[in-house]
Amino acid sequence: MSNGDKPAPLSTTTDYQIGQDNIQPFGLDIHNLVFPVSAVCIVVFVALTLLFQEQAGTFFNELRPWLTTQLDWFFVGSINFFILFCLFVAFSKTGRVKIGGPDAKPEFSYPGWLAMLFSAGIGIGLMFFGVLEPVTHMLSPPLGISPDAPEAARLGIAAATFHWGLSAWAVYAVVGLALAYFSYNHGLPLTLRSAFFPLLGDRVWGFTGHVIDTLAVFATIFGLATSLGYGAEQIAAGLNELFEISPTNIVKVVLIVGITLIAIGSCVAGIDSGVKRLSEINMVMAVGLLLFVLFSGPTLELLTKFVVGLGDYVKYSIQLSNPVGREDTGFYHGWTTFYWAWWIAWSPFVGMFIARVSKGRSVREFIVCVLIVPTIFCLLWMTVFGGAAIEQMAGGYDGVREAVSNWQPEVVLYRLLAELPMSFIVSFISLLLIVIFFVTSSDSGSLVIDTITAGGIINPPLPQRIFWCSFEGLVAIALLLGGGLGSLQAATVSTGFPFCIVLLLMCLSLYKGLKHERV
Repeated sequence: MSNGDKPAPLSTTTDYQIGQDNIQPFGLDIHNLVFPVSAVCIVVFVALTLLFQEQAGTFFNELRPWLTTQLDWFFVGSINFFILFCLFVAFSKTGRVKIGGPDAKPEFSYPGWLAMLFSAGIGIGLMFFGVLEPVTHMLSPPLGISPDAPEAARLGIAAATFHWGLSAWAVYAVVGLALAYFSYNHGLPLTLRSAFFPLLGDRVWGFTGHVIDTLAVFATIFGLATSLGYGAEQIAAGLNELFEISPTNIVKVVLIVGITLIAIGSCVAGIDSGVKRLSEINMVMAVGLLLFVLFSGPTLELLTKFVVGLGDYVKYSIQLSNPVGREDTGFYHGWTTFYWAWWIAWSPFVGMFIARVSKGRSVREFIVCVLIVPTIFCLLWMTVFGGAAIEQMAGGYDGVREAVSNWQPEVVLYRLLAELPMSFIVSFISLLLIVIFFVTSSDSGSLVIDTITAGGIINPPLPQRIFWCSFEGLVAIALLLGGGLGSLQAATVSTGFPFCIVLLLMCLSLYKGLKHERV
């Protein structure tokens, strides 16, 4: 493969044709092994979890603390490496390489591209944690700082941003860049196995590649199920707060089923009419909500917190990234280690989705935009929502504090909005925003899983995507009923560990590919 007078690296030449190992039963177009193995395992998992809910709940609730305490050093060290790797690639000569070749043009405008990045990579999470996390970390600060210390509030916002900033997006950038580069620059299938061609050669089309892609499917399914579970909990809480509908398991199951059906409708509409349009609506509504909270609250204080927060984020991130000698184990294991595993589990989904919409961007442009822009937005979000809640608490309002202290995380956002003007209307709009985030996450996730299980075909038959969209919802239901959010979190951590090893090897493979580029 060549690109004008720039020969492709010899290590990426192959006779493999996209979809050559696929079969077409009943008009489908599926990879002969990855699709049936993944589908059967997911179906069996859902069935067993629903049949043995009590045992499943006990197992998952014991699994998470074991994983987060035993593998903390591995997750934290890996995330630190991903950040350094991204910065090295961006600002070395390889940063000038263009995804798709020197003549490639971006398929989407900057607003549309960034909107899809936010919807895929942030989604429901910021709505759930935007108030909860800064307040929680202020009341129980990490790094041995007292809750009564003057810097506790600032640390609360910085610690929340630490979890949602560079660390998360470096993981997504690694996967997204590797997939985009090997697919658009070398014509390899848009699947995880392609990123390992410089290391494995044609063996990626055999058993080893099947294992990599199947792991990616599992990681994506469980990472998405966690987000969908959070979304269902928060939507059910909103219905209770606004309309006094009790947030029972039946209500949560109905919500997941109903919103999954909407996501299937978005699947039918396609990426341009479905995902892209909903992502742009998401972005407008999210920014509108952000501005409303900013200007309804103590605007000047919040803007000051944001400016100061930039320095706090850098200062505290260095300390919070240290894996050695940590005494703040509640924060370190209960939050950081879980988050790192969650981002790693999400990375096939977010990375592949970013890869699909990033053709025509340079490597440097890709990494800078994927790392810096979302991090700034996350800091602004945590500052406005968390800072507004902190200011309310300083003024004597205890609604948010009580929800956090009693560990009712799904109602914290609504308690913040209850003290603002037009609280009912704004809370209802927030509820709709969470629903749309739910839809775009499910729709985008099914698109990614479908591409992997179709051997890298970009637009496989629609019934396959509907199948995966449906089973994302079923996995979320199974885990919610089999132990609640603890089960969702445990499943995420368990898939994040093996896939972290995959990502570390992916960095090596990507470097081997990029270093041969003539720039």
